[in-house]
Amino acid sequence: MSYLDRIAACNNAKLGQFPTFKVAGQPYGYVLPSFAECLACFPHVFSVTHNDVWLDNKLVHYKERTEAVMEVMCQLYNDKILDSWVGENYPITHNFGSHAEFEVERAATSYLGIKNFGLHVNGLVKTADGIKVWVGTRTLTKPLWPGKLDQMVAGGQPVGISVRQNMLKEAAEEAAIPAELAQTAQHVRNIDYQQQSERGLDRSTIFVFDLWLPEDFQPVNTDGEVTQFELMTLEQMADLTAQTTDFKDNCNLVNIDLLLRLGYINAQHPDYDKIHQNLNSRIPPYAH
Repeated sequence: MSYLDRIAACNNAKLGQFPTFKVAGQPYGYVLPSFAECLACFPHVFSVTHNDVWLDNKLVHYKERTEAVMEVMCQLYNDKILDSWVGENYPITHNFGSHAEFEVERAATSYLGIKNFGLHVNGLVKTADGIKVWVGTRTLTKPLWPGKLDQMVAGGQPVGISVRQNMLKEAAEEAAIPAELAQTAQHVRNIDYQQQSERGLDRSTIFVFDLWLPEDFQPVNTDGEVTQFELMTLEQMADLTAQTTDFKDNCNLVNIDLLLRLGYINAQHPDYDKIHQNLNSRIPPYAH
């Protein structure tokens, strides 16, 4: 295993297997054929062909599209086809902050293969022994990636809240970080990836923040999603990232980016150029 393996695990999508999800004639996502068959059971909302899944053209307004698709997704969740329900809405859009066609439940985003967004916060501490990183362990009750290691703070980016406001909210909920301290977090970059799974396609952008914390700060989870926090050296985090699957897959991307920016992975590493290139590869919105 290696850093390159961790990057490849998050960019394993074979888009030729997916019918395209279209709204008003424009592609917005990709749908596994098995899920397309489920959507075909709702012909008043979706039209399904071998190559495409169309939102019905009679649905033209934002609100009516949202309500119609939400009804379908609720039914699929009740039928145990959708494996979870978050209660957060995501926009159907090509780019963050641009025109959106309607909203959909967060848990359905991978099934529809739409573009989605989230944020991760590196909790960093300068010590006499070097830089250390706070790492959280996800609860075993999480529907996805239970028990995996995670950044100190991470969360999805729903509609109706700015990225910075969301970061402050998640910092308070996940690690009890006071607002005045969380405000010092710096947005350092975005990471894109396309990961295929049994659910469908996760086409994500992660907004990455660095937050430098005082040595005496101790994160405390308040929303029940983290079982414990551990302060790791860069070497410990790097070894777990490269040699194990202990971290949630997309967290490995954030780890590798941090290790690159802090110089832990540098030009002396035999895979440095490939790591840098593969992590920063531009992903086209749609591949035809």
